[in-house]
Amino acid sequence: MKKQLLSLCIAIGTMIFAQSTDGPKFGIKAGGNLSSITGDDTKSKFGFYAGALVNVPISEVFSIQPEVVYSQQGAKAKDDYDFAGYTITNMKQNLSYINVPVMVQYNATPEFYLEAGPEFGFLVNAQAKGDINGNTYKASNKDSLKTFNFGLGIGLGYRFTSQLGINARYTAGLTDIVKNGGGETSKNTNFQLGLVIIFK
Repeated sequence: MKKQLLSLCIAIGTMIFAQSTDGPKFGIKAGGNLSSITGDDTKSKFGFYAGALVNVPISEVFSIQPEVVYSQQGAKAKDDYDFAGYTITNMKQNLSYINVPVMVQYNATPEFYLEAGPEFGFLVNAQAKGDINGNTYKASNKDSLKTFNFGLGIGLGYRFTSQLGINARYTAGLTDIVKNGGGETSKNTNFQLGLVIIFK
């Protein structure tokens, strides 16, 4: 499945460059995440993201923007717990992804744009962290999670200049991130806000 998706991305990229009405623009982006995992017992946590992009115009008002982004995601436990004489507090699920969004952008004005598109995520690290009776413990739990994540993103942006802009995006995960969830589905959600720098 991953190989098919990668082949599809390469094919799409080849067609995009072939049909481009203007040269591609390369850039970088970085900012903050407010992410969570669906469920009644979780709440949002902060992280950061950073990556590279290429923006390829395909008409006067539309462009395609593939990206490769490192993203810190996950969630916090909403409540503390008492279990078998142990007090468990400040529980966090930290997730690190390499995300590959492919956004279609509509340039409503030269400065303002709307965007939407799929996001392919690859889990590179997962860590559960919390305090038990006042002592902090952490452990990798990557083996219990799926390495591939798929979501859909929608966002908007504003260009202050041709080289500097701001972007806000919300991505909803569509796939269960847990290998054996016991009938309960857990999906990523992520809100991003950050800067975009384009190189001429």
